[in-house]
Amino acid sequence: MSKMTAFLTNGLLLFFILSNCHNAFAKEGMWIPATLKAHEKDMRSMGLEIPVEQLYNENGTGLNNAVILFGRGCTGEVISPKGLILTNHHCGYGSVQGVSTTDKDYFANGFFAQNMNEEIPIPGLTVTFIRRMENVTDQVLHGIKNTLKDEVRDSIIAIRIAAVERDFKARTHMDAMIKPNFKGNQYWIAIAETYRDIRLVGFPPNGIGTFGGDVENWIWPRHTGDFSMFRIYAGADNKPTDYSAKNQPYRADQYFKINAGGYKEGDFTMVYGFPGTTEEYISSYELKEVYSITDPISIAARTRKLDVWSKHMAWTRDNFLKYTSKRAGVANGWKKWQGEVLGLKLNDVTGKKQQYEKTFQKWADTSGKFPFAGTLLDDMRAATTAADPLITQDQYNKEAVLGIELIQQGPTIEKMAACFRLGLPDSSLDDTLKKVAEGMAWFYKNYDVATDKDVFITLMSLYFTKCADWIPEDVKATYKAHNQDIMAWAEDVYNTSLLTSKDKLTAFAAKAKRGDSTLLLADPAWLIYNAINVARKQKILPQLKSFYSNMRYLDRLYMEAQMGKYSSKIFYPDANLTLRVTYGKIAGLKPDGSSKYSYQTTLGEVVALDDPKSDIFKVPKKLKELYAAKDYGRWGVKGVMPVAFIASNHTSGGNSGSPVLNRKGELIGANFDRAYEGTMSDYYFDPKRCRNISVDIRYILFITEKFGGAKWLIDEMSIVGK
Repeated sequence: MSKMTAFLTNGLLLFFILSNCHNAFAKEGMWIPATLKAHEKDMRSMGLEIPVEQLYNENGTGLNNAVILFGRGCTGEVISPKGLILTNHHCGYGSVQGVSTTDKDYFANGFFAQNMNEEIPIPGLTVTFIRRMENVTDQVLHGIKNTLKDEVRDSIIAIRIAAVERDFKARTHMDAMIKPNFKGNQYWIAIAETYRDIRLVGFPPNGIGTFGGDVENWIWPRHTGDFSMFRIYAGADNKPTDYSAKNQPYRADQYFKINAGGYKEGDFTMVYGFPGTTEEYISSYELKEVYSITDPISIAARTRKLDVWSKHMAWTRDNFLKYTSKRAGVANGWKKWQGEVLGLKLNDVTGKKQQYEKTFQKWADTSGKFPFAGTLLDDMRAATTAADPLITQDQYNKEAVLGIELIQQGPTIEKMAACFRLGLPDSSLDDTLKKVAEGMAWFYKNYDVATDKDVFITLMSLYFTKCADWIPEDVKATYKAHNQDIMAWAEDVYNTSLLTSKDKLTAFAAKAKRGDSTLLLADPAWLIYNAINVARKQKILPQLKSFYSNMRYLDRLYMEAQMGKYSSKIFYPDANLTLRVTYGKIAGLKPDGSSKYSYQTTLGEVVALDDPKSDIFKVPKKLKELYAAKDYGRWGVKGVMPVAFIASNHTSGGNSGSPVLNRKGELIGANFDRAYEGTMSDYYFDPKRCRNISVDIRYILFITEKFGGAKWLIDEMSIVGK
């Protein structure tokens, strides 16, 4: 075992040298559950009262067996022995859109099943348990020099990973997934089970679940009841299986007890979940690309798109239902990136990294410990400087041109054209074209031509304003042919393209003849898509592929050298949508001095914000009646109904829906957001500004019982503390 492998295997803690301060209320780090024993002393000093083995152990009795990867990018938790799961409202949003109609408008009215027979199957939704995690660095990296170039190194590693995963699958009869940590300096395997029969149980209306909308998103104080409930169903053996009416609720040996006794400022908390992506250890040059290129371009393009969508959604309920989930997804990143840029600026993170790099460079030039380290930063600077124009151009391609829904569907034309090129018999050609057209039903269900045409006008205007030197000649020529009038161009595209409706596409497929491929390839939407796609493939992507490959190599060596220089520190790996634990305390927010936001919000504040003329601040009538009567059941506190709270846990995207736990490992809330300036925690953790925002479990129980009338769900939970 190499010294570096031994170090990575045996230690992972504390924090990167860039952190300029810590205090008793803030802890940076997203820790692999299997390494928590190394943190136990620190966690106990902050208030933990249970052995860390209760959080994770290899005997299958740890609380990791009550945490799930919900869908493809959120977290959830099991809260009853009958497989009831809690996650965020916004995590369930897309699933609910798929079963919501104008007649059954769950966004407007909410949904709470009154028994298991009323629970609604959600096709395609999965949840994944991580049963065990193991460090397999030795099996993957044994004998491989870290300076070996990626094209050779990656091929060797891929073969080894496949072999190790096969072995674990054969031994455990479960799924096995290996992911890299520390830029490829370490590898862990996760043994997992994925359940495929998931059903909707509870979903408050938007007046609760999205209350505050974009105005409050990524902001503290928050007043949102951001939760939803689903249930896992399993086969007779309690194992994963496809949907069947005969399936039974998943029998959970591990599930979270719910503590309804509340909390106070300074109380210990933990967040257990699947944080998505962080880049805590990158160079100042890579950070600058985020800060000055990708984030600002994305913000500018999405501002225009969201303005158009919001306008059209306000006109008809049908449009609202078509775009509400899409809008929420686009707006989430848009608002987060604004806070991220602000936080990076307020903290002068680029300047801090540059100062750190001066210290690193001096060490690299004199220590001799890592001979390759001396040129790393110079190589990174040269590579990013050369790539910046390409990254700028491609970001506009993706966010502006390919941000238009119609243009995004260009591959459908390519599939149809390929059917002609294959020389299929007439019967096979007709059948294949028909299947391609029918396969677009998912797109047209949530698509409005007039809305997208307005998006085309605003985004193409941005593209021609910002990218004049890069626009493909074919696109320029088409623009000139329309007298440089984007509105006239939009009229032509949306009146002519086959892609604007399912009926057009289906009619073409039904009547297509051998020579009709020429009609496909003259489609105006496809012509734009193809011109951008060809330009990207020929002029941009090969160079960017080379750049990113080189940066992965440099980042891996830079990570190794940093850990070598600061060998007394124990580092945490960047988030990569694998199971992690983070811990901190309930803590109010006072980033800039003595003025302080409370650590908690209440239903009284929600009602005070009520605006019947506003879609995002309209409080449901029944909720106002419950508030007026102070009818909180056993969930209120001296006539007050808590709604949300903040703590100093280090979270990221993917932690949405994560269980927030107290010192005994009991559930006190569901994580759903971060404070605005603290969203830069994906790159830098500032203990003054970084806060995770959670919906109080008492508000969830109140809404479920009193608003949703679903006391039967409360009865199957294990509730302590009140």
